[in-house]
Amino acid sequence: MPESRDSEGKYLYCVIRCDHVPRLTSLGMGERGDVVYTIHEEDLAAVVSDSPIVRYDALRRNMMAHTSVIEEVMQDFTVLPVRYGTIAPNAETIRRKLLIERREELLALLRDMEGRVELGLKAFWHEDTLFPEIVKMNPAVRALRDSLMGRPAEETHFERMRLGEMVEAAMEQKREQDVELILSRLRPLVQRLELGSTFGDRMVLNVALLVDKSSEPAVDKAVQELDASLGDRLMFKYVGSVPPYNFVKLVMSW
Repeated sequence: MPESRDSEGKYLYCVIRCDHVPRLTSLGMGERGDVVYTIHEEDLAAVVSDSPIVRYDALRRNMMAHTSVIEEVMQDFTVLPVRYGTIAPNAETIRRKLLIERREELLALLRDMEGRVELGLKAFWHEDTLFPEIVKMNPAVRALRDSLMGRPAEETHFERMRLGEMVEAAMEQKREQDVELILSRLRPLVQRLELGSTFGDRMVLNVALLVDKSSEPAVDKAVQELDASLGDRLMFKYVGSVPPYNFVKLVMSW
């Protein structure tokens, strides 16, 4: 990492509404032990630390440093997360390009996020449970599966390909049904939801939920009830009370 003064910038974590200097204990990005502090413009403040102007790889230690600062600030303030890896050349640029030029946008976002948190929910089919379910519920798949039993693979190549296509189509239909079943129980309790990408055959759902803090216990209970009723088929991974990363996307270009 360069060490000259000319290569130093300000690493941004989030924006808050604050007219005083908060006391922050987290250390800044880059493992140099930099102090985290705020740059103010009227009642808006950017949470920053000094940093060399470098590209931070998406390593676990870097991501943890970024999120740890935001999560500390979140304990006392509504936060607008800034995209990971954003470094401004100096404090004046942050005041002018972010806190002044985008003031109305930031105030509107802060009002929208006031009293709200993000929750995350992922759902996965249990291993070795989905195919038997598809076979049981789909007569065409069951019949083709049964017709291939005991026959050599080289003789049934195209039929096996066809079976794979049928199973894949049935899986996608089952995924859509399960997603709608889960979301139908959560929609009445949340302000917004953001569907994320799914990976692999077993992953059914990846969703971020924007929730009023007062509604968080109700969402917790709904997830517990989903696990109780669907736990023989699905495994749930539930993450609560994180900054609204999926609902605020502050991207800066200097």
